[in-house]
Amino acid sequence: MQEIHRGRLHPGDGLPGYRTLGERLGVSRNTVMAAYRELQAEGWVVSTPGEGSVVSPNPPTRLPGQAGAASAPSDGAPMGFDLVGGIEVEAPKGAPSLLKVASGLPDPRLLPGAELARAYRRALVLNRQQNLELEDPQGHPMLRQSLARMLSESRGIAASPDNILVTRGSQMALFLTGQALLSAGDAVAVEALGDPGAWEAFARGGARCLPVPVDAEGMRVGALDQLAESERLRAVFVTPQRQYPTTVPLSAERRARLMVLAQAHRFAIIENDQDSEFLFEGRPRAPLAAEDRAGVVVHVGTLSKIFSPNLRLGYVHGPAPLIARMRALRQAFDRQGDMVLERAFAELLDDGAIHRHLNRMQHTYRVRRDVLCRALNRVLGEELRFQLPEGGLALWAQVADGVDVDRWAARALEHGVAFQPGRRFAFDGGPVQALRLGFSNYPESDLEEVALRMKAALVEGR
Repeated sequence: MQEIHRGRLHPGDGLPGYRTLGERLGVSRNTVMAAYRELQAEGWVVSTPGEGSVVSPNPPTRLPGQAGAASAPSDGAPMGFDLVGGIEVEAPKGAPSLLKVASGLPDPRLLPGAELARAYRRALVLNRQQNLELEDPQGHPMLRQSLARMLSESRGIAASPDNILVTRGSQMALFLTGQALLSAGDAVAVEALGDPGAWEAFARGGARCLPVPVDAEGMRVGALDQLAESERLRAVFVTPQRQYPTTVPLSAERRARLMVLAQAHRFAIIENDQDSEFLFEGRPRAPLAAEDRAGVVVHVGTLSKIFSPNLRLGYVHGPAPLIARMRALRQAFDRQGDMVLERAFAELLDDGAIHRHLNRMQHTYRVRRDVLCRALNRVLGEELRFQLPEGGLALWAQVADGVDVDRWAARALEHGVAFQPGRRFAFDGGPVQALRLGFSNYPESDLEEVALRMKAALVEGR
């Protein structure tokens, strides 16, 4: 094909026979026949029984694998239209050797690839045979049924498949929830130390995010009560199981008071339940949705935190009218998710593969947590104070006075480790004398190295 592409062989030129070419190349006649069949299928040659093979009258213009970007505009080419408003875009940072412990993510190297591959192959075949016309922006019916069983059995939520919407990760879930619940100018209360991605999702719909302080018991619901007296709140976004980023649970008293406030003021509680599957000590706490009798809780979860962040699967459980509106909104820009992946995950949930994987990861991530915490105590015991996290995939550490956390984070990048200074989570963008470290996505030896590099960066910055 390269000779045809270069023009050394022209349309209609005869090609050697199978036996002749096989002897010339030192390969069998069957190998040559297979090669000719492939070239014919791709349009390079035309083979006629009894007459041999010739170059196609209209061969392809590109070789397989040849990039088609040569004619695309370069980075410096002018743009023929205007962009109004703005989303700040940062260039990717970090060398391949960078140890990224900025957030708690599952280790993709521990992905049960064989089980997932088998489930995906079966789902691909079954979808082709049975569901060629299946198109459902609410998510594959089998996965919604499996999620309803999981939420009922392990989370205590009276879930129904009709009250679940499957999304491509939890960020899409938050965005659709904001679009369905909030209008331009509506007020949504958020944790003053919290998730900027959630704030962005709500703000993109025109909502006003209003910060509520957090402390050692989670969101200060008393402050929320005062806010609700002066503002017409449409929703409250909260991380009650394990506050993000500080990892503290919302106290029982505040949980109860929050539910009462939601009913009294008729606002929705959007609870993000992102890593509650990983609990190393103590007893599991029920999500707010398990205690909801008034239909005020919208429960957002993710499967990406179980397997790999590259497998984008999230979900929303909420009142049926809200789910119906979210389904219609999602259809406008994403008519359906990955039906094959969703069906494969339904199988993995139903046959217990996901739960077996979780059991294995419980031990692995507990060991990694302990290794990192011991290393930090040994190397940075005077600079960092933290409690051993009872669950989740990251820890929140208070930094000693006199240490510039932001400068330390910048120096750490130069030493090959990335962590998040507390400022990244502050609603007002102000300094926070704390930092967040993930421990789940690297083996123990790398976590020891994280502590050493952080120490080196701190010493150099003084």
